[in-house]
This record gives sequence, structure tokens and C-alpha cells, in this order.
Amino acid sequence: MDWGRVLGQGHRAARALVRFGVPATFCILVAACGESSYQQAALDASAAGNQKEAVSLARKEVARFDTEDQCSARTNKNCGTLALAYSSLAEYQILAGDRIGGEASFNRARGALRMTDPANQASAAGMIYRDVSEAYWKTGDRARARAIVEQGRAAGADSWVMSGSAGQQMVKEREKAEQEEKARRLAEIEAEQQPAPSPLTTVQTLKPAPPRSR
Repeated sequence: MDWGRVLGQGHRAARALVRFGVPATFCILVAACGESSYQQAALDASAAGNQKEAVSLARKEVARFDTEDQCSARTNKNCGTLALAYSSLAEYQILAGDRIGGEASFNRARGALRMTDPANQASAAGMIYRDVSEAYWKTGDRARARAIVEQGRAAGADSWVMSGSAGQQMVKEREKAEQEEKARRLAEIEAEQQPAPSPLTTVQTLKPAPPRSR
């Protein structure tokens, strides 16, 4: 499998789907497999709001690639696909309210990511961390969503990790902070360039004394 081509296709498809609020990871898996299977059905179920059904279908998709001949210490043929399948499962589990299960699947996704071809890890990491972050954002845990984005950046994820809600909010905050810092520095420079005030000469005007009364 040409994993670099797959990721490129997935990124283009993901960008088209993000504005509709559709989980992005499965569009990569559709490109990877070249066919509609469990991942497409899970995508449809999640988009319809049936997260439990999406979880059930995503588990079946994980089972396709979580094997010795697909991703293991012996071969990393489809470790990228497995990592993305696990991150999609984590996303649906979190959306369904199963945070413990979601975190466990997220950990497995990162484990498979470590065995993925290094040339493709940044792109895969961008999708994995972005999707799990988005799930937390949608369920209201914005602190966790932001933390996952930061973890993704530390793990070398590409810029796609910043395309989700948490990432976009962080970008806006950073831009605002930069603008405020720029304005502060500009004000300091302008203040330093102001000429020093010249000494004021006080002119006293003598007023005539009022006439004395007789």
C-alpha cells in the first residue's frame, strides 16, 4: 500500500468533510481500503448520531488490521491504518460517553503509530490527535481537547492537528496574544521616541493693588 498517497487522499477528503462535522479519520480509511466496509458504515452511523452502533462497527474495522501479519513487531504493513482505526474507535467511544474505553483505544492508536513508517507518522499523528481532541470538544471537555492537541504537537503531528475546534481556538488565542504584545511594544517604542519636555518658564503677572477705601 502506498501509505503516503493514502494520507494525501485522506487529508483532502477530511478537509471536505470537516465543515459538516463528520469525523475525519474514516475518510482516510475509505481511501486506504478502496472500498466501503465497516468504516463507512461506522461513519454513517456516527453522522446519524448513533455512536454505539459506530463503536460496534469500528471494533470490527480494528479487528481487520490488529493482527500479526498486518501490524506487529514483525511487520508494519498496515500499522498506519490500524492507528487510524483505533483513533476512530476512540472518537466514537468518547462521543458515546465511554471515556475510559476511548482513552484505552487512543493509547492503542498511539502504540500502532509508533510502529508506522516514520515518513508517514506526522500525517497520521495529525489525524489521530485531531479526531480524539474533537470528540472531547464536542462532549464539553475542552481542557482535555486542548491537552490532546498539545500532545499531538509534541509528538510531531503535522498542521492538521490544529484544524479541529480546540486547535482553531488555540490559534485565535495565540494570534490575539501576539497582537496585544505587538501593540504593547509599539506603544513602548513611541513613548521612547517622544521628545523630552522643555523646562517651563513661569511668568508671574503683577496685578495692581486694589484701591484703598477712604
